[in-house]
Amino acid sequence: MPPNDNILLKLREIKESLTPVEKLIAEYILENTYEIPSLSIKELAIRSKTSDASVLRFCKTIGYKSYREFIVSISTSLGSMDEEETDQYTDIQPGDDLQTIINNISLNNCKSIEDTLKVISRSEIEKAVDLLIKTQKIDFYGIGASGLVCMDAQQKFMRINKMCHAYTDSHSQLTAATLLKKGDVAVIISNSGKTLEILDALEVAKKMGASVIAITRYSKSYLAEGADVVLNISTPEVTIRSGAMGSRIAMLNTIDILFAGVASAEYQNVRKYLSKTHNIILNKQRN
Repeated sequence: MPPNDNILLKLREIKESLTPVEKLIAEYILENTYEIPSLSIKELAIRSKTSDASVLRFCKTIGYKSYREFIVSISTSLGSMDEEETDQYTDIQPGDDLQTIINNISLNNCKSIEDTLKVISRSEIEKAVDLLIKTQKIDFYGIGASGLVCMDAQQKFMRINKMCHAYTDSHSQLTAATLLKKGDVAVIISNSGKTLEILDALEVAKKMGASVIAITRYSKSYLAEGADVVLNISTPEVTIRSGAMGSRIAMLNTIDILFAGVASAEYQNVRKYLSKTHNIILNKQRN
């Protein structure tokens, strides 16, 4: 497990996709975090109204070989929480003054990136960058706010001469996915990972033999299960008024990481393209 791994953050993200029994355990842990390190497996089972076997299965479900390993991770995460407890997500409130809005929105965006760094897998990033380096064609699929991220991704990868296109509606996504082949890459962006149109595109892309990279919230979802590579993001526990803001920022940051990874690995080849695209825009501005 990476040193900045935060199991409490991951539990918050994945809680709603757990089984009913696992959810009982997760909710008890999140509501009573500071007492968890001192509890035995039997004590946690009793307090969460489950069983010893359920607690052990829960630990394995979230990636731990033993209850002891899970407790060590909880203790580490609590130490991290103590250092960051003042940096909490804040939702938009009626009547907020402008300075409060400036501070809160900026904090939420920074927090989304920081929390994403605690759930995203470095090995999955490496796999994604490797796929994007080797492929000749990249499709970006996303609906709504995720579609805006796709358009940003297209603009970036186009600058290094990658054949790519952003598809932001269900019909064009299905049409494009049908034309994919083995060796092509579909980057599917969805916060929930459960949007029906996105799942249709996933099914077709896989059927055509393309590799699929998913950028989605850290949670169990059909998109995460069906993708070849999963890049998880973390989004704030706030209402719909500001929730999409944080997820969009986290997704944009992930796209920037992928772009920089590909550009850095192929720098000798892409430098000329970056220079040419920079110069043509610069000359246009001067004229």
